Amino acid sequence: HCSIHRTTHCTTHSTPNCSTQRTTHCSTHRQRISCSHFVVEDSYVAGDRKKVATPTRFLSRAILITDASVLPSDSDQQVSMVTVPPIAAGSPAVKMVELCPSTMTCMPGTYLVHLTCQSVGSAFEDLSPVVTRMFHTPESHDQEKCPSVLWCLYFNMADGSEVEVEGHDLPSNIYLCSGPDGGLGHDHAIRQVRLTHT
Repeated sequence: HCSIHRTTHCTTHSTPNCSTQRTTHCSTHRQRISCSHFVVEDSYVAGDRKKVATPTRFLSRAILITDASVLPSDSDQQVSMVTVPPIAAGSPAVKMVELCPSTMTCMPGTYLVHLTCQSVGSAFEDLSPVVTRMFHTPESHDQEKCPSVLWCLYFNMADGSEVEVEGHDLPSNIYLCSGPDGGLGHDHAIRQVRLTHT
C-alpha cells in the first residue's frame, strides 16, 4: 500500500463510501483517500451502475502446490509458461504457469502451478484430466515419476476480458477496469488503460 502524494494508492479493501466533485474521496478502513482519478476493478461496481453487456464467459482455474517441477531436473527456469493442447475433442487448451521457490511464491522444495482455460464445464471437469496426466495424484495411473500434487484448488471465475471499460453510469473521473482474463500477459489491461487515458 502506498499513500505518498502524487503516486498510486493500491488497496485490496472495499471502498463502501465514495463521493466525487473535482476530486474523488473514498473511505476504506477508516482511511480517507483523495484523488483526481479512481480506477476500480469491475466486481466492485454495483450491477445497476454497469452498462449491460453480453453474457459473461467464465474461466476454469486451478492452483496446485507440487513437490517438483514439470521441467527436467537440470532446468534453471524460475517461471515456466506452457500451453497444453486439448487432450480430447471439445476440451480447451490449458495455459500453465509454474513458479519455483526462488520467486518467493511457495516454500522451498515446492512449486506453485496455475492452470487456466476457457470454461466448458466446471473447473474440475475442465482441468483435472490435465492434472492427472501431468502430475501424480490419487486418480493418476502410471504417473509415479511425475511431480506429486500436495494441495490443489479448482474454481471458476468470470472472464475479465469481456468487461467494457466505457459507457457505465459512473462519474467522469472513475474508471472501470477488467479483472483477470485467460491471457498470460497484460496486453488486455494495457489496452484498457490506453482507452481510459486518451
